[in-house]
Amino acid sequence: MKFKFLITLLSPLLICCKGTEKNSRNVAEISSERISINSEIIADQEIDEFIKPYQKHLNATLDSVLAYNPTLLSKNDGDLNTAIGNLMADVVMQQASPVIEKRSGRKIDIVLLNHGGIRSELPSGDITTRSAYNLMPFENEIVVAELTGAQLKEMLKYLEKAKTAHPISGIKIKANRDYKIREATIKGEKIDKNETYFVATSDYLFNGGDNMNFFRDPVNVYAADYKIRNALIDHFTKTDTIRAKIDDRYIRE
Repeated sequence: MKFKFLITLLSPLLICCKGTEKNSRNVAEISSERISINSEIIADQEIDEFIKPYQKHLNATLDSVLAYNPTLLSKNDGDLNTAIGNLMADVVMQQASPVIEKRSGRKIDIVLLNHGGIRSELPSGDITTRSAYNLMPFENEIVVAELTGAQLKEMLKYLEKAKTAHPISGIKIKANRDYKIREATIKGEKIDKNETYFVATSDYLFNGGDNMNFFRDPVNVYAADYKIRNALIDHFTKTDTIRAKIDDRYIRE
């Protein structure tokens, strides 16, 4: 089958060079013109017909109903924790912990994601595969960093300064009205500087995204080989009705 392809060029592109010394060139001028791709460009019918069955199959997959959500969930509905953020962090905990336990012999202790990584609301009504893609469009993978108690203290300092509802699971934090953290416990116990903890996060954050530099120099690192989006899809697939709420995992007193 013969196809026609639209190739957008920067035109005219003129680079003039002048010699100053032997084997030396300086750029004297660069000019360009922007050519917009818009509704005035006529679609190639042959390509459209070729793509159509694949598009139909993809849309059927994305629009397949996985679960039911009783109420709209938004990342702007809470102070230091939100229902949608709690849902995402808990899903990572539930879905990835068995994988990590098989590989390391230990379960995940804490999950920390980022508020900015929640890319859409979760609407009320039917939840589909497309809903998961809208919520997490990135290819971020779950990574587990084994951190010391001292490194967790740095994490708490980060959260204290951020004053943001970064999704967490497995840890309970209490702050005062000025966001100063007064207490943090894991499984009801205070953080022990002599212990290490398994902290699940995204590969983006593990590599310093959002300035989460406390992930530097972990004791160990374990890859789950599991995308956050896929964890959401797997959770939705086995869940009839989504139950998510704002709770007391991170509060100001």
